[in-house]
Amino acid sequence: MAQRVPFIVAELGRDADPFMLHLYAALAEKERRLIAERTKAALAVRKATGMKLGNPRNISEAGRLGRHALVASADAHAQTLLPILRAIRCEGAISLSAIATALNNRKIPTPRGARWHVSSVMNLLVRAQKLEAVRYRSL
Repeated sequence: MAQRVPFIVAELGRDADPFMLHLYAALAEKERRLIAERTKAALAVRKATGMKLGNPRNISEAGRLGRHALVASADAHAQTLLPILRAIRCEGAISLSAIATALNNRKIPTPRGARWHVSSVMNLLVRAQKLEAVRYRSL
């Protein structure tokens, strides 16, 4: 606004005049400040009662544990899909696109609940191949 660049606020529409925009901007700035003050006060109360704040672990250790949990979850999901992948391949779907279509037609979601794409099928097949290799090595 200080540079006199015209813009439209979606909630206010094209009819918003500069005075209204200044009011909304001032209210938003006030709300941000109040949120920051409430957060600081709540953290101070917690600290005063002896509660430890922040992550008690080293950041790299927390990251390692998080990655380990994600990998374990992805491996478990891939493990459950191995029989379905075998069945889809036996039905003649060999290309990544055909496998993605077959998984979507069966209404099988990705681990995050989305639709399958060529790249997500590729990731699944790579993970499945690693799981199969580990399984055969342990026999």
